[in-house]
Amino acid sequence: MMKAKIGKEVVVRIRNQIGLLAQISKLVAEKGINILAAAGWVEGSDGVVHLVTEDNLRVMDALRQKNFNPHEVDVVLVETAHKPGMLKHIAETLAGAGLDIHHLYATATADQNRALVVFACSNNDRAVVLLS
Repeated sequence: MMKAKIGKEVVVRIRNQIGLLAQISKLVAEKGINILAAAGWVEGSDGVVHLVTEDNLRVMDALRQKNFNPHEVDVVLVETAHKPGMLKHIAETLAGAGLDIHHLYATATADQNRALVVFACSNNDRAVVLLS
């Protein structure tokens, strides 16, 4: 069974440098806040980090204090069984409804029975209805 809901992710876009993710994750850890999912990549000369946390408000405050200029973005959070074919099901459901996925990442470990899929698409509200 899948559980989909609208959520928020913290996004930081800043000039890429070695240790950027270490700096950001240290700030979150020092606040005692769990990161539920994370993604990061480089676009041109910028580093881009997306975080789903247990307390985005405190994370945003901590990042602002260090001039990271974070912002929040609406995303869909899908809790699903961690088994083969679940990502296929999500992707086919969205494609079948004509929804364009803008970005997606997921987290789970081999010994977990649940996974968290985070994405934003052309109509997040419709995606929640389709996947619930």
